[in-house]
Amino acid sequence: MVLAKNFFPDKKPAPGPEQEIIRYISQFATLSEREVQGILESMNIRQFEKGDVLLREGQVSNLCFFILKGCVRQYYLVDGEERTTHFYTEGQPVTPYEGTFKRKPARYYLACVEDTILTVGTPEDEKRLFEQFPRFKEITRIAVEEELGKSQESLATLLMLSPEERYLHLLNTRPELLDRVPQYQLASYLGIKPESLSRIRKRIMEKR
Repeated sequence: MVLAKNFFPDKKPAPGPEQEIIRYISQFATLSEREVQGILESMNIRQFEKGDVLLREGQVSNLCFFILKGCVRQYYLVDGEERTTHFYTEGQPVTPYEGTFKRKPARYYLACVEDTILTVGTPEDEKRLFEQFPRFKEITRIAVEEELGKSQESLATLLMLSPEERYLHLLNTRPELLDRVPQYQLASYLGIKPESLSRIRKRIMEKR
């Protein structure tokens, strides 16, 4: 199944959170008023409910997302068990690499952990924006490289640290997830069982 732009219901939120994408792009380049307006006018903003699935294993998606508000979880199904590999929150792009770049079926799922507001885009949307603002192609390349570097660093951190060190790293770098994500999903992300996570949290609380 190929996911197209009109796959999702037309649930548009009230205006406001769209400035999140302007803040993100401004990390890589100073934007003119015309460029900001062009980005905002091209955005296809949709609102999703907690539990909505954006992508399923086996689907080919030509969509890319950007989180304006909310949280999206990436996970695999391994022998019937969910293995969480990433949480995306405000100000982060979500691009299913296999579908967007290789036109291959996804090997994982993307699901909303909470009510979420996203921009939903296609390669055609990107092409039109590049035609209007050619320098956006270079900005996008820089942003993709930045996100790839972050993903590689995050993976290396999880592989090299002990379970307790992984939890402490999460506590120091993304503490908001502890209140926003169910414990069983956090445990899956850290590569441990929920009961092990409970013991780790208890030990750390006692130390403090």
